[in-house]
Amino acid sequence: MAPDHVLVPTLGRPREDEALAYALETFPDADVTLLAVVTPLDAPLSEGGVLERDEDRLEQTHQRATALLESVADDAAGERVRVDVLEGRPGTIVPQYASDEAVDHVVMHGHGTTTPGFVRRFLGRGVATTIVERTDEPVTVLE
Repeated sequence: MAPDHVLVPTLGRPREDEALAYALETFPDADVTLLAVVTPLDAPLSEGGVLERDEDRLEQTHQRATALLESVADDAAGERVRVDVLEGRPGTIVPQYASDEAVDHVVMHGHGTTTPGFVRRFLGRGVATTIVERTDEPVTVLE
């Protein structure tokens, strides 16, 4: 059964436009939420891997998400996409949002598996892996 509500989290990383385009194309009848997650200032890395120490982070993140939407969606598709912005750790925020907002499916872009084992162990688990493990709804991870 096709989902009614698809969630596409955006963390300010490259290739997230592919996840949004995939969700819009694969689920043409679903409402889509583009969830822009702002990582807290005390986290090791923020959006795009750069810690921004600016009071306007939420607004800047919303603008980036809106620009992402405009770069991918035509006017008709754009009408069924809602942009939402939340602050928190993506591995916690995305599964909780999916549960609270009756999301049927999550689509996101993950990182490839070309990162050497030592680096993966040093940096810890990937965000996509954490989201997949913590989300009750199906998650599609594009690589």
